[in-house]
Amino acid sequence: MTSYISLGYMDVALAGSLLCINAALSFALNLGLSKRMFIAGTRMVVQLLLVGLVLKALFVSVSPWMTALAAVVMIGFAGYEARARQEKRFIGFWSWGLGAGSMAFAALVVTIFALSTAIRPEPWYHPQYAIPLLGMILGNAMTGVALGLERFLSVTDRERRAIEARLLCGATIQTALQGPVREAVRAGMIPIINAMASAGLVSLPGMMTGQILAGVEPFEAVKYQLLIMFLIGGGTTLGLVVAVLGASRLLTDDRHRLRLDRVYTQK
Repeated sequence: MTSYISLGYMDVALAGSLLCINAALSFALNLGLSKRMFIAGTRMVVQLLLVGLVLKALFVSVSPWMTALAAVVMIGFAGYEARARQEKRFIGFWSWGLGAGSMAFAALVVTIFALSTAIRPEPWYHPQYAIPLLGMILGNAMTGVALGLERFLSVTDRERRAIEARLLCGATIQTALQGPVREAVRAGMIPIINAMASAGLVSLPGMMTGQILAGVEPFEAVKYQLLIMFLIGGGTTLGLVVAVLGASRLLTDDRHRLRLDRVYTQK
């Protein structure tokens, strides 16, 4: 098997020039996305370069406290990004805290499970393994949680009269919200289900592609990709369910009343 091909900065810059073509197409078609595309591309470059420097330092130190600090920062930003993707959101702390808390719970449980069973690095918290695993699980859980919360709040607002009618007829809030909860969980699971269904036939997932380009045997890369996909699927579903059930609890009170006054729509 050949060794990996080292990339130069010009190689990366040539690939990045494709974004200029995208921006030109956006301008020609009057899509209004050129500025957003430039900002997103610039942000991606800066973030990845900074992450590269941080990871280099983490890999050298192998400190559990530094690894934990990096995990906290990643979870904090994931909560912010999940919040930003929601048109409807809770008022106050829970607009960020619900998503961040559910993702932290799911991602940490699944990451620790993987580190203590399949991966088993020495030490178990080694950032070379813990941070990439946490990042992949957290990133996919973020998408599922954001979609699930957005769908739950939108459906609950749309079906407010029907839900309140069920409550007036004596139904508990859990029974009255069964429909929105099911629809939200289904919506949040669609991306990971599509990713698993298309893996191999339609696309080669990112981790597998990276390992193959780095010179790893294809079957070894397949095993790692299967492991990652199972971990992502488990983490996404766990975080999604916790987030949606938490949202259903925040949207009610002890008297089984629907509290849509705790939600606002971002303009």
